[in-house]
Amino acid sequence: MFKLNCTKLFLVVFIAFGFITAQTPDYYSSIDFSQRGDALKTQLSNLIIDTHTTDIPYTSSSTDTWDILRISDLENPNSENVLLIYGFDDNDGIYITDRTRNTFDTCYSSSCVGLWNREHVFAKSLANPSLITSVPGSGTDVHNLRPADSQKNSQRNNRLFIDDSGEDSKIVNGDYFFPGDEWKGDVARVIMYMYLRYPSQCEAINSASSNAIYSPNSDMPDIYLEWNEEDPVSALELTRNAIISSYQGNRNPFIDNPYLATMIWNGPAAIDSWGTLSSTIENEISINVFPNITNRSITINGLNNNNYEIFIYNQLGQKMIFSNRFKTIDVSSFPTGLYILHVESNNSVYQSKFIVK
Repeated sequence: MFKLNCTKLFLVVFIAFGFITAQTPDYYSSIDFSQRGDALKTQLSNLIIDTHTTDIPYTSSSTDTWDILRISDLENPNSENVLLIYGFDDNDGIYITDRTRNTFDTCYSSSCVGLWNREHVFAKSLANPSLITSVPGSGTDVHNLRPADSQKNSQRNNRLFIDDSGEDSKIVNGDYFFPGDEWKGDVARVIMYMYLRYPSQCEAINSASSNAIYSPNSDMPDIYLEWNEEDPVSALELTRNAIISSYQGNRNPFIDNPYLATMIWNGPAAIDSWGTLSSTIENEISINVFPNITNRSITINGLNNNNYEIFIYNQLGQKMIFSNRFKTIDVSSFPTGLYILHVESNNSVYQSKFIVK
């Protein structure tokens, strides 16, 4: 096993964060950010595949995933505890709800109560083929591994993620799992990374119970795009990204800048960490749609030119309407339900949900 000066490592990490939030990091110098959608997705996918230079063994006498997690997931640089994903309460005397645990209280056997083990956020069996840990590879990618209470890890099992609310992680309707408000953004950004890093093996759509209306190809569940915006990147995620990158070589782009997900899959506008991307996309148009609940029509205000396209999708991601002529659209024939309005004008994008009652 190896030893590191954690305080010095965290100091380097936090200095780096102060730099990269002010401009686009050199890691992304090959990316053409004037591209959007599939073109940008492919560029980022190629980047994180090409820069993934080292596969980490799952368990080994040399540096392995345990070693890295004991550094990357520390509560703070001076702590002896790791943060446990899905955890939320250290004071109720119940192990399964714990938010932190000593770095060496780890589980190597079947008797694991009060110990932590390694959670695959993209569950092993939901990949195709399944993720394996017997050899270094997709199943040992540390970006996908998080310390978790062993009982909580078993509770999550391979349940699909689903939307809910509250600080407590929980099983929903018997078959699904909500990670908790503190962790839902973390989950979303890990799943997005795994989809780009292993695009045919770890399809995001196979990991959640959710519509996929925002994304043009229906390949990214809506809840991940919403969680990415609702739960901003934490200090832990930034630390993990930098430390894991120092071992594997590649980074999670959606931690570096959550707005990249918006550029690829649309949905709610996440924070642009670099302050250089959103101004070229969202701010060129300022429109609004009314009413949000209707049984007749919707009207779009703010389109001051004739160079625009309007799309409406139903909850299954099926295109209901395409128009480049009308700013008032009759939806009286639509079945009752939720719809997504998608407007493109001068390389800018606006999206909104509305309900037909």
